[in-house]
Amino acid sequence: MLHPIESRAIRPVAAAPQPASSQLRAQPQPQAHDDDNPWHTGAACCRDEAGLFFAPSKEPTAARLAREEQAKRVCARCPVLLECREHALAQPEPYGVWGGLTAAERRVVLARRRRRDVELREAARVPAARRIAG
Repeated sequence: MLHPIESRAIRPVAAAPQPASSQLRAQPQPQAHDDDNPWHTGAACCRDEAGLFFAPSKEPTAARLAREEQAKRVCARCPVLLECREHALAQPEPYGVWGGLTAAERRVVLARRRRRDVELREAARVPAARRIAG
């Protein structure tokens, strides 16, 4: 199975100047993208094997965990990590490592977001009900 962004052409991404201190770590920042330059053109995984991001059938657990950790290390240095993650959550992508998260980790994030949305809707409804009753 090919990673959807594996077959895309890569355009060089201009690197931002780094601070002089080696103590500071660069945090991923959302990149500006348009139809001519979609987010995945700068993805770090375009340069790696697709097999790193997707499990072969009947993969032993230890091998899967090691492969996923290796894929997450690629994701950690990716300039479009956040865009990739949001894409995988919005689709939702059922397989593979996307945006530094496995499919199981993405399911947890989606469940938390659904719970948060329900709580926010309920919290917004309660003050309105109190105004009507009062």
